[in-house]
Amino acid sequence: MNSNVKQHFRKEELPFVESCDDLANEAINQYRPILTKFLNPREIYILTTIVNGYNDLEITSFGGYRTSEMKRAVIYPEYFSPNYGDFNIVAYQIIYPIKFSKLKHSKILGTLMGAGIERSTIGDILTDGEIWQFLCTKEISDYLKMTIDKIGKIKVSIKQINFSDIIVPEDEWKDRSLTLSSFRIDNVIASSFNISRNDAKTLVSRKRVHLNWTLYDHPDNEISVNDVISVRRYGRIKLKGQNGETKKGKKRALVSILRK
Repeated sequence: MNSNVKQHFRKEELPFVESCDDLANEAINQYRPILTKFLNPREIYILTTIVNGYNDLEITSFGGYRTSEMKRAVIYPEYFSPNYGDFNIVAYQIIYPIKFSKLKHSKILGTLMGAGIERSTIGDILTDGEIWQFLCTKEISDYLKMTIDKIGKIKVSIKQINFSDIIVPEDEWKDRSLTLSSFRIDNVIASSFNISRNDAKTLVSRKRVHLNWTLYDHPDNEISVNDVISVRRYGRIKLKGQNGETKKGKKRALVSILRK
């Protein structure tokens, strides 16, 4: 990997950057496709950037449905052409007494993690308000089917469904152009949700902010393209583009915002 590539990523991302390069080299040296676990959008972006630095490799990602957030990626030599089956993803629907019980995303994820599996083996968790579904790696699908019989105090079972039966979420993400003094995370939060910079900084310091699904408490650090910020009680922000500067040196940004 070209050493200049590393300078485009945050210090805390460098171990993941190295692992991406290892996967790319594995695909080259073994001349076969390599499948990742589920990755978030920022991780997919980093992996794609690394793989695109190799002339003889391609990359495709899939998460069970077209607009999925968490995806598995296949890195492969040019001779290979992946299909959906190569991603080893299983879709499950949770069967529970809908009329008498209510499930929550946090309860479902907590139950899955409580089964002793890694977060990277679980994809998106979806709902239309009543029906709940989730994606997982095929490698742990049988184990989950045998293990999951309760979510909290609610008795449940899970059944495999086809990708065509997946609930496609209708989240109301709205694009917005921002003019920023910097790409500091507190600055982006303040401008996106129309709150003061101090309030945004407080949200970060009080551990109410996640960056790419990881708790983040560094308000002065800058974010990058394809980062996803989650702010408790406010919503989520995706940085979609950094579009140069104004004549006065302000940063132009395109973000997508999902309000709670």
